[in-house]
Amino acid sequence: MRLLDLFCGAGGAAMGYWQAGFTEIVGVGIVPQPNYPFEFIQGDALAPPVRLEDFDLIHASPPCQAHVALSVNRWGKESARWPDLIAPTRKLLEASGVPFVIENVTGARSALRDPMLLTGAMFGLPVHRPRLFELGGWFAMSPPPARQKVGAVAVYGRPDGRLLARRKDGSELKAWSSVEEGREALGVPWMTDELEIREAIPPAYTRFIGEQFLDQWAVTG
Repeated sequence: MRLLDLFCGAGGAAMGYWQAGFTEIVGVGIVPQPNYPFEFIQGDALAPPVRLEDFDLIHASPPCQAHVALSVNRWGKESARWPDLIAPTRKLLEASGVPFVIENVTGARSALRDPMLLTGAMFGLPVHRPRLFELGGWFAMSPPPARQKVGAVAVYGRPDGRLLARRKDGSELKAWSSVEEGREALGVPWMTDELEIREAIPPAYTRFIGEQFLDQWAVTG
């Protein structure tokens, strides 16, 4: 089974699909990704240098800045400087006729179609990391995992261990304190750069999604 990974980053999503059972993965991104664990092609994800029809599933993680509350609050009207690429990404993928997944942050809910929410707690990960997934041309056969109570660290911003919030139950939310802690929390041991980790999707999310797709393909394919 072949997966095309658009806007691929350092491969957090790709690794999950590989763990699910995809055997050939190609990542496309405009920025070099020396730590990407599969075949990487540098290029524009909206004009990919490969035939989309040659793949069984396409995953796309268009930039999230246009939908991140921090960016909107900081820049106000200037938040328009961050282009919203979800719609053009969907147009590209729908035209291919290939089943797809579009991932983004929770602030993009209105831009996504009937998205599925996944969080770290659903997989027993010590990180919250809520992310939305739109499924195009197929459907999930099972509901997301049940929520679990897990102490979470915030893997965004500076890795300095600072206190970010104190919850009503007295527990604390702290920022990640090191690259090592961030890698362990997300399950991305091959990543070495702070930016890679801050932008990564925990592979557990896409392993679940990939298993759902492969189960459906086994029934209908």
